[in-house]
Amino acid sequence: MIELRNLSKSYRTRFSRKVVARDINFTFPTGESIALIGGNGAGKSTMLKMIAGTLKPDRGEVISDGSISWPVGFAGSFHGDLTGAQNVKFCARIYGVDTEEMLDFTKTFSQLGAHFHLPVRTYSSGMKSRLAFSMSMAIPFDTYLVDEVTAVGDASFRKRSEAILMERLKNAGAIVVSHSMEQLKRLCTSGVVLSNGRFFYYARIEKAIEHHNHNMKGKLPPWLR
Repeated sequence: MIELRNLSKSYRTRFSRKVVARDINFTFPTGESIALIGGNGAGKSTMLKMIAGTLKPDRGEVISDGSISWPVGFAGSFHGDLTGAQNVKFCARIYGVDTEEMLDFTKTFSQLGAHFHLPVRTYSSGMKSRLAFSMSMAIPFDTYLVDEVTAVGDASFRKRSEAILMERLKNAGAIVVSHSMEQLKRLCTSGVVLSNGRFFYYARIEKAIEHHNHNMKGKLPPWLR
């Protein structure tokens, strides 16, 4: 269970103040895979960061009774002077998982070859994303936060990424951000539309996508008019 309690967040742009969350009260059910849908700039990634605890809200709080992943595939926290393997070891110690098992899984799944033992600062952005995704999948979380992660890498890696994510979701929940509505249909059973700082929850993912499609046309869905 992840509960957003009176959650508010906004930030100033060049011309105005952008509201991401407007006093949101919502509970993500345990074990459910929920799509987080919204237009560009709606605040989906910001919302994931608040849920992960890497970004503080202006007001309110996020409460959870289970383990939550960092945004899956996020490569911004690597130490550039450490090798991929050393970064994995560091992460394994923080999360209390078996170091050798995490090393073996990450090295095999990321397919970085000899680069796995080179400093991360020498990696391309795609290599960093592959390492980050593989590390995320190596740790069993109760809820995975997923932000466009399976869009990285070549077609083969994207296919493997989605397959292992679906395997993990058999025993865990997720909050998934993706611009691919077809992917959201494959990964999620329900959806939340983030619009103007408000949450609109739908038990059926198709209904959430329908709401989003109306938003993209600049219209309210018929049931909200």
